Amino acid sequence: MTVTVHHLNCGSLCPVCQRLVNGEGSLLRRGELVCHCLLVETPSSLVLVDTGLGTADMRQPVKRLGKGFASAMAPKLDLADTAIEQVKALGFEPADVRHLIPTHLDADHAGGVSDFPGASVHVRQQELDQVLTPNLRERMRFRQSQFAHGPKWQVEETTTEQWFGFDAIRPIDDIDLLMVPLPGHSRGHVGVAVNTDDGWLLHCGDAYFHRSEVSGKGAMPAGLKWFERSIQAQPRQREATRQRLAALHRDHGDQVSLFCAHDPVELARFR
Repeated sequence: MTVTVHHLNCGSLCPVCQRLVNGEGSLLRRGELVCHCLLVETPSSLVLVDTGLGTADMRQPVKRLGKGFASAMAPKLDLADTAIEQVKALGFEPADVRHLIPTHLDADHAGGVSDFPGASVHVRQQELDQVLTPNLRERMRFRQSQFAHGPKWQVEETTTEQWFGFDAIRPIDDIDLLMVPLPGHSRGHVGVAVNTDDGWLLHCGDAYFHRSEVSGKGAMPAGLKWFERSIQAQPRQREATRQRLAALHRDHGDQVSLFCAHDPVELARFR
């Protein structure tokens, strides 16, 4: 089935120190990170891969995102950046979005879930457990207020096929779209692969933070490296996942285009 994929930025983040975040520029200016989301348009429905920051996050950033995140990441509080407003700007109704597939449930990836209360939210059980039965660290990391509306969780665990050597789950029967477990950053983290006329896209979420981690070209900015290591749930699994993604890029880069959630250069390449 042919699909149309829209690449959206559903949240601009401006952490301190441009050089440490983006690898170039000033030590005094704030950096630039994006929340790269996909709107997948099919004949029967719309699928949103990651939701970025939602309308409630923009209106109440401290309550919804946490004081630490709101201060450190300094998100631009523009309602026009939210997924729901971009869906409407493309000529669709919010109710047309019937499926949400977050790569994981961190605040900057799942904030827009509450803007689509009628949509099914496809997650792995390990990821959902971090919200429903969190330990102390998870309680601080995952924002309960973003899920207070009672999302329509749909747990996806059964591997249906192999995809370039990765286990894969097909959450929606009539769409060539796969959830690909990429653990480490969080316990139930997934990538989302979408088959297009130009080959496969793989949204890697936060399985890596900077293009150099899979391409081997250039150096990862020190600030991103520190943040990646400080927040990872499973260090060994995260590094193993990164190495597998680098091998996928090396061996099948002509068939699969990889990108992560926060690299503005990668987003610009697709837009």
